[in-house]
Amino acid sequence: MLKKMYDWMISLTKSRHAVLAMAAVSFAESSFFPLPPDLMLVPMGIANRKKVWYYAAVCTIASVLGGIFGYAIGALLYDSVGAWLVNLYGMAGKMDTFREWYQANGQWAILLKGLTPIPYKIVTITSGLAGYSLPWFIGLSIITRAGRFLVLAALIHFFGEQIRDFIERRLGLTLALVALVIVGGFVAVKYLF
Repeated sequence: MLKKMYDWMISLTKSRHAVLAMAAVSFAESSFFPLPPDLMLVPMGIANRKKVWYYAAVCTIASVLGGIFGYAIGALLYDSVGAWLVNLYGMAGKMDTFREWYQANGQWAILLKGLTPIPYKIVTITSGLAGYSLPWFIGLSIITRAGRFLVLAALIHFFGEQIRDFIERRLGLTLALVALVIVGGFVAVKYLF
């Protein structure tokens, strides 16, 4: 079954809507969606390594735009949508502490958390809630998101065949590691702040 899902994802990379779907996932992941765009970027980049830099750019742009949407949720809709999302991710009781820390260290939160599996949507919503400078938020988001996706693109560009072989031979392990990273990011948010 896992092999069929992997093959399906690889075949999706040939769809004319694959880039649009990846952009939508990148946008949504920065503001409310729990799954990262890496789940599409990796198989698409492996299937077409000549376009991996383009795919990374699409992920970056869509992610930053989604981050601005997350910022707006925190700044304008926190009492309704923002609080619901933060509660959904288990951060409701820690938002005041995180917000105070964030006002003093927001630039580090944006730079560090944008590169890690810690949910970026928490950073984007908190940036808006804390009233962090929007131009600085956008600039730091561009740096961190571009860094994350370009490093991934470089790995795919230079080691694409080895990555494909590893994934195909150890698909169960690969999916378990992806799930562990995603869950680990949420756990880190819950217990670090």
